[in-house]
Amino acid sequence: MATVAEMTKDEFREMIETIVEQKLLEVLGEPDEGLPIRKVVGDRLLHQKQVVTSGERGELLENVTQRLGLG
Repeated sequence: MATVAEMTKDEFREMIETIVEQKLLEVLGEPDEGLPIRKVVGDRLLHQKQVVTSGERGELLENVTQRLGLG
């Protein structure tokens, strides 16, 4: 495993995104666990899971913050 100093900017960003996602899941859990969901929502969630599993990530944080006027 590389040290932080040896990581590229993209590798470091990926590491931080992964850590933040894991911590949010730990802290917040799944508040809707056990509740029924509509088929269309379930289908969309499955598609998103497949996209992430295949290595494709969502929109870059910089793009979202810029689009929302937050940064």
